[in-house]
Amino acid sequence: MAAPTKCKDKVLTDVTIEKPVLEPTGALSVETVLSVKHWNEHLFSFRITRPASFRFRSGEFIMIGLKGDNGKPLLRAYSIASPAWDEEIEFLSIKVQDGPLTSKLQKIEPGDQIYLGRKPTGTLVTDALLPGKRLFMLSTGTGLAPFLSLPRDPDVYEFYEQVVVVHSVRRVSDLAFREEMEGKWAEDPLVSEQAAGQFHYVPTVTREEFPNNERIDKLVESGKLFEGIPGAAKFDPETDRIMMCGSMEMIKQFAAFFEEQGFTEGSNAAPGQFVIERAFVG
Repeated sequence: MAAPTKCKDKVLTDVTIEKPVLEPTGALSVETVLSVKHWNEHLFSFRITRPASFRFRSGEFIMIGLKGDNGKPLLRAYSIASPAWDEEIEFLSIKVQDGPLTSKLQKIEPGDQIYLGRKPTGTLVTDALLPGKRLFMLSTGTGLAPFLSLPRDPDVYEFYEQVVVVHSVRRVSDLAFREEMEGKWAEDPLVSEQAAGQFHYVPTVTREEFPNNERIDKLVESGKLFEGIPGAAKFDPETDRIMMCGSMEMIKQFAAFFEEQGFTEGSNAAPGQFVIERAFVG
């Protein structure tokens, strides 16, 4: 065995820490972590293998997890950030130091194993909306995840003339996937041509200097949210369809706002003019 090496008062050895081996169940498959990207100290994304039999609609969520301290699967619901056609599955997550799952999840590395549920579901899907001309996806923080999936689905550009992702965060470094969206998914093999003329990205940063530095509601009130987007500088229940994901405060505020404007909430069973993910907000 090599001699220990001192580094900043910590002793490093070549001892390998064994990772827990996961076993699949009837409800869970075991997948492999392929890549991990840390955007900042409290935000990361990662990609895992996709089972050949796994099917989902862009915008849905699934249970994922690791082995808990009691040896049983420790699971949480995560929106899938990759489109339905992708051969891999991607997720976006915050880092919570004392979180039961995220305290462990933030330490994953390529090659590690992870649990993946077998039954995706959710209402942030085009099936839950009536036909329209403009699709607005309003998000805060990691609520962006399902809205990374939908704009990379070719069907979305067939259903809507304009596809808009609005993302509100506190700091510039929280704008995950900013480069890809500012580039209108130019590197995407399936939607780059359609997105070039139909996709719009509206980022806003509330606690640092940035071109947009107001909350989403203020951008709506001033009309700034609609700049550069064909159509009226306000939401119209006849033409606009809305999806929302993120903070409880934002969702409750806008759900009430849209209902006052004559919008109806949709579901998979009864499509409407706006949808939220009830599984996350209660």
